[in-house]
Amino acid sequence: MADKTRKTPGNVPGRYYVDEECILCGDCENRAPENFAMGETYAYVKKQPATPDEEEKCQEAMDSCPVTCIGNDGE
Repeated sequence: MADKTRKTPGNVPGRYYVDEECILCGDCENRAPENFAMGETYAYVKKQPATPDEEEKCQEAMDSCPVTCIGNDGE
């Protein structure tokens, strides 16, 4: 389960975030390229979902994350 106290640098404020367990697999960016990006060390949320389609893609990215480092209870 993602830990909101260990958010990666670059996450924009909002519900979704990536924490430091990220292994840079790229799955989140592949599933929701409008919302996730790859940094040098971790992925991060570059844009919170603004449409139902983006919300669905972010949820899919969270559900498929192999290390469960995406959370949706961020501030």
